Amino acid sequence: MSTMRLTAAKFKKNIDEILDSVLSNGKPVEIERKGQILKLVPVKTKIKKGKLMNLEPHDTIVGDPESIIHIDWLKEWKEEMNL
Repeated sequence: MSTMRLTAAKFKKNIDEILDSVLSNGKPVEIERKGQILKLVPVKTKIKKGKLMNLEPHDTIVGDPESIIHIDWLKEWKEEMNL
């Protein structure tokens, strides 16, 4: 990630655009003032969502859910294949 470096005067002149840019793209900006470097970075305040939170819900049973209640699962279970 490349960091943009600005003079304090350029930062002051364009402060609103620079702040909006840092917030929108997350890239830090370095500001040089009196021979020292200051770094402007966004602080992550929101809890990051896990990857699973992006999944869309889907129906899990196709058909009538009542139809699976009385299934004899022993006929379906194959011990050697399921271990």
